[in-house]
Amino acid sequence: MYKQIILKPNRDESLKRFHTWIFSGAIAKFSEKPNEGETVDILTHDNKFIARGHYQTGSIACRILTFEDEKIDKNFWTKRIFDAYALRQKLGLANNAHTTAYRLVHGEGDMLSGLIIDIYGKTAVMQAHSAGMFFERQTICETLIEIFGNKLAAVYDKSSATAQFNADTNVADQYLFGNKSQNEEIILEHGNKFLIDWEEGQKTGFFLDQRENRKLLQQYTHNALVLNTFCYTGGFSVSAFRGGANLVHSVDSSQKAIELTQKNIELNFGKNANHQTFTDDTFSFMRNVEDNFYDVIILDPPAFAKHNSAQKNALQAYKRLNVAALTKIKSKGILFTFSCSQAVDKINFRNAVFSAAAISKRNVRILHQLTQPADHPVNIYHPEGEYLKGLVLYVE
Repeated sequence: MYKQIILKPNRDESLKRFHTWIFSGAIAKFSEKPNEGETVDILTHDNKFIARGHYQTGSIACRILTFEDEKIDKNFWTKRIFDAYALRQKLGLANNAHTTAYRLVHGEGDMLSGLIIDIYGKTAVMQAHSAGMFFERQTICETLIEIFGNKLAAVYDKSSATAQFNADTNVADQYLFGNKSQNEEIILEHGNKFLIDWEEGQKTGFFLDQRENRKLLQQYTHNALVLNTFCYTGGFSVSAFRGGANLVHSVDSSQKAIELTQKNIELNFGKNANHQTFTDDTFSFMRNVEDNFYDVIILDPPAFAKHNSAQKNALQAYKRLNVAALTKIKSKGILFTFSCSQAVDKINFRNAVFSAAAISKRNVRILHQLTQPADHPVNIYHPEGEYLKGLVLYVE
């Protein structure tokens, strides 16, 4: 028997539409106050069961796991994670000889709110975004071992970076199964090689959500002078060279990111690639570049707005960044520009880019409207999951 959360009158409408979050303001009372991360039943104001999920303190008070009256036990985890794996098989990502890294579980998109699992070769890297998922990590690990068998050599928990909850994060960031192998640090993405550092790198070690957008870039970089800003580990830089770029400049404020970028360039193209790195703030770097210099520019900044309260400042930052890029790009150049801020929707992002084009007085056409790949699915009842927005622009 699970503890119960009883909602206020008329505060169950979002659950009737299968949204996977309950906000604290919707709660009328508890049958008994649950502990952080505990599984709870959600009842309507007239005590009718409507959902089951993980309780947590904060504005998001509960993350829904199921709208059915089913046990949250080993069978539950096995079925949900196997369903996620079956989808990746259908997408052609599991057992792909040319792409060995993909997202296995994408939170709400796989009806596992609060859980991320990325696969890097034979290593699964998981992040819990809720106490409930953090407390289930060993069961999740066991499920992964059952599903993958000898195709899985290690499971690494990297939850301390996402531990916005009252859990004992001293036991986070550890191998729940196996250990790190030097042979498993290099993955393939459409045949390109990348050195992955899931222990020390950002997120789970690599930005898998840009995989198909990096492939698209290759169509536009033949004989081009390319600028890759916020380059992180150089994913777009490698793709630019794969497409035949003459010169690539990679910029990031992190020296460690720059070092990984250079290693990934050498891993694919040796030490003679016409590649230059700059450890610098992108805005500062742009100020020192002559106008109309690059054929192709990639703008892939970190989230400028992690909360709705920061949206206004974020939109100003996106506008300034795109103005700078539109000043430095040649006529008939190609601009890849992105926002990964969940708090900034695609309409507001496009308006920020529109304003930048107007300020720079460049004629701009949209060639592609980009988003996250299919292994980062968006639950249609949880539109907040569509966080990655991108435009490919033709600049005259």
